[in-house]
Amino acid sequence: MVAIIKYLGRMDYNKTWQDMQYFTNNRNENTPDELWIVEHEPVFTLGLAGKEEHILYKDHNIPIVRCDRGGQVTYHGLGQVVIYTLIDIKRANLSIRDLVTTLENGIIAYLATFNIQANGDRAAPGVYISGAKIASMGLKVRRGCTYHGISFNYNMDITPFEYINPCGYIGLQITQLSAEISKHDLPSQEIVGQNLANMLNNKIYQK
Repeated sequence: MVAIIKYLGRMDYNKTWQDMQYFTNNRNENTPDELWIVEHEPVFTLGLAGKEEHILYKDHNIPIVRCDRGGQVTYHGLGQVVIYTLIDIKRANLSIRDLVTTLENGIIAYLATFNIQANGDRAAPGVYISGAKIASMGLKVRRGCTYHGISFNYNMDITPFEYINPCGYIGLQITQLSAEISKHDLPSQEIVGQNLANMLNNKIYQK
């Protein structure tokens, strides 16, 4: 079994969050898992443990949404690939830690296709290139199933990350795929989303 991959394009954050909750609340033991590839208009999201003091600069027009995922504050914007992971971890026999590590390893493996060396950090979930964060993650588990997922910085204006302590870490540097490879080698955002989702699919269900 693998997840159904859906490329949904640009989606309102709150609407997508509601759709994830609805999907999770109404699925059963036979419902196939799904990966949703989306892009959001600029928005800051605060996880369940999110502290507003990590929003350093508030003189902007970017909405701030407190949501039910794990983690602190992060930023979504145009040019970022977001993949929501609607996974029955009980059926897949995965712990939440297993899934986080698997998602990190999938992103690391995808970056390796560009000859980019990256790493995860058990103490600070996500994927890093030379200490700069390229991918963040935050999950919610309900009824043995996950929603929310990962965000991968593709080719975006990363200035709003300067308005926050990303993921609650002071001075954390942010990078993106377009800063790590030449423009000539940069695939389209849709191709990056599809290929990254395929890699995550392979990692999650390779057992």
